[in-house]
Amino acid sequence: MWRWLTQNHQTLTGIGAMLVGIAALFVAWDQGRVMRAQQHGAVYPVLQVDGFVSTMPNAASLGITVANNGVGPALIRRVSLYRDGEWQSGLEAYRAELPDGYNLSWAGLTGRALAPNESVTPINVRWPREDITQSELSAAAASWDAWEVRVCYCSVFDRCWETTPAGGALARRVNQCEVDADDAFEQLGAANPAPTSPETATLRPEDEQ
Repeated sequence: MWRWLTQNHQTLTGIGAMLVGIAALFVAWDQGRVMRAQQHGAVYPVLQVDGFVSTMPNAASLGITVANNGVGPALIRRVSLYRDGEWQSGLEAYRAELPDGYNLSWAGLTGRALAPNESVTPINVRWPREDITQSELSAAAASWDAWEVRVCYCSVFDRCWETTPAGGALARRVNQCEVDADDAFEQLGAANPAPTSPETATLRPEDEQ
């Protein structure tokens, strides 16, 4: 055995070099994997979909807010509506259940790039306070429980998730978001033409005073 080792030192040197190369290749692969994970983590978006009900001396309102609580932009590709688990093309059925006399503001979501700490209100329904009772407002809010908004969004590295009001940071990972040109919230604008755009039609905090 010793004689074979002394006579084949070049072979052993080659084997050693090959092992060193394999180790270096593994180290490079592992470092690349860590760097990719750091890059994705640095731009990780987290969309939160929340409903709200607000009562003030002069007005009462309810609606939805979509906020990006992550550290990277959220590229919203698709918004879907479901009622009792069934897909809906719009919010006409919900609007039919609302008390009369409301003002409606909206903002489209599809195609929007939502920056970190940025939020948007895709729908805000507002009544003069004297035109709606507390029980009517509660009933309008309760009827929304049958509805679900699913938002499919991606990071700048094209990693994608689908979230719901119950999702948040636990959004479901998906391979991709199929782009949908139809946005149920933009359809609210088509049904309620106004001289302002959907962006400017969204209520500002000072309007709630």
